[in-house]
Amino acid sequence: MLICESAKGILAGLCISLGGSVFLACDNKYVGAVFFSVALLSICMFGFSLYTGKIGYIVEKHTGSDIISLFAGLFGNLVGCAAFGFLYRAGLPEMSHRAEELCLLKLGETASEALIRAFFCGVLMYIAVWSYREKNTCFGILFCVPVFILSGFEHSIANAFYFSAAANLSPESLLYILLVIAGNTVGGCTIPVLLKLTKEKKRNE
Repeated sequence: MLICESAKGILAGLCISLGGSVFLACDNKYVGAVFFSVALLSICMFGFSLYTGKIGYIVEKHTGSDIISLFAGLFGNLVGCAAFGFLYRAGLPEMSHRAEELCLLKLGETASEALIRAFFCGVLMYIAVWSYREKNTCFGILFCVPVFILSGFEHSIANAFYFSAAANLSPESLLYILLVIAGNTVGGCTIPVLLKLTKEKKRNE
């Protein structure tokens, strides 16, 4: 199970790396934000394991195996983005400066700014994946992904790709990614937690 989830996590990291690649390549940030949607679309269609898309569902189902599976996928996400980020840098060295500039901006955020930006991204990621899984539509992905990018919100797995493409794996950058993972986690769980509380209240009335 762990190997399977880690492999699916690596594949999700590949998809996120493709989305990050096209975002870096686009001079127009609006076009890049829209095309980044190919990452989450591919992940959902193939059923790959993306931490930010799955964390919200841990609210309803949180057995020990579910939690282990979730973090095995996260491990795969980070390994995949690190590997494909360095591969991207080797194949497109002329583009790596854009990743470097982007990462410097991210490291300029305070801890509270990073957490808040990551929180809102987590909310949008849950909405995007929920709409695909529960309503069988891609519209949530096609709107939520550009919204989180254009709003300046932070996605931990995408950032893992950017920092790898920038060859910036300093302790500061690793701490930053951990902060964003924490913010994504809280944001991704917010809607399902509040919905669960609402349902429980109705049952008790």
